[in-house]
Amino acid sequence: MKIIIVDDNLAMRKVLTALFESNGHQVMAALEDGSTLSESVRQHSPELVCLDYNLPGRNGLELLADLHASSPEISVVMLTGSDDPTLFGHAADAGAAGFLRKPFSQPQILEEIKHVEETRQVASKTASGDGTLDLRVPEHSAKRTAIIVDDSGAIRLLLKGILEDIGLTVLQTVSNGHEGIEAAKKHQPEIVTLDVDMPGMSGLDALPLIRDVSPQSKIVMVTGNADKALIQKAVAGGAKGYFLKPLRPAHVEAFMKKLLA
Repeated sequence: MKIIIVDDNLAMRKVLTALFESNGHQVMAALEDGSTLSESVRQHSPELVCLDYNLPGRNGLELLADLHASSPEISVVMLTGSDDPTLFGHAADAGAAGFLRKPFSQPQILEEIKHVEETRQVASKTASGDGTLDLRVPEHSAKRTAIIVDDSGAIRLLLKGILEDIGLTVLQTVSNGHEGIEAAKKHQPEIVTLDVDMPGMSGLDALPLIRDVSPQSKIVMVTGNADKALIQKAVAGGAKGYFLKPLRPAHVEAFMKKLLA
C-alpha cells in the first residue's frame, strides 16, 4: 500500500517507515504535523494514513474528520499514547479503520495493517454509485435484501461489499436516519444495518420508527461505542445485535450468517 505517516516523534516516523518498507509498502511521506497533510494527500493519493492523535496544531481526530469527509476511500489508522478510554470510540465513529495505543510492537501494527488491507479488498468489490438503488434488482425480487444506514461513505461501501459477499442484495444505502426510515418503508428489507452516531437523528431514535414501518426487518446496530447502557438500549428497542467499528469483515460475515440461518 501507499502510506503517509503523520507523527511528531522523529524516531516513530523512522521506525514506521523502515517497518512498512521492509514489508513491501511504499511510504510516500512522513510528516511531523498535519499542516501539509492535505497537500500530501493530493500529491501522493495514499491508500493509508497512519495518524498520531497528539500533534502540534490540529489533533488527529480533527484531521481524521477532514480526511474522511474529503477522501473516504483513504484508510486511517490512529496512533496514540493517550489513556482516554473514550478516544477509541470517537476515532472509530469518525471513520478510523484501525487504532493502536503506544507503545505497540511491530507485530501489532503489522496485524492492524493486515486488517486494513483485508477491509479494503472487500470494499473495493463494491461498485460505484453509493447511495442509489441497484436498478438491476426487480422491486419484488425474492432475493434476501438489505439496506444500509450510515453517515460514513466508507462504512456504507464496506458493508455493501460484505453483505453482497454473503448473498444479500443491497437495495439502497443512505446517510441519515430520516432517509433510513423511508428506505425501510419502501423496500421492506430483511436486514437493516443502522449506525448509532449520525447527525440529526441518531440510530437509536430511528430504530423504533424503522421497526414501525418495516416490522419484519432484522436491525443490526453499528457503533464505535461499546458502552453497555447503549447496547442494552438498542437490544431493548428491538435490535438483533451490533457491530463495533472499526468493522472487521470476518466478524460481520460470521454474525450475519448466523442471523440469517
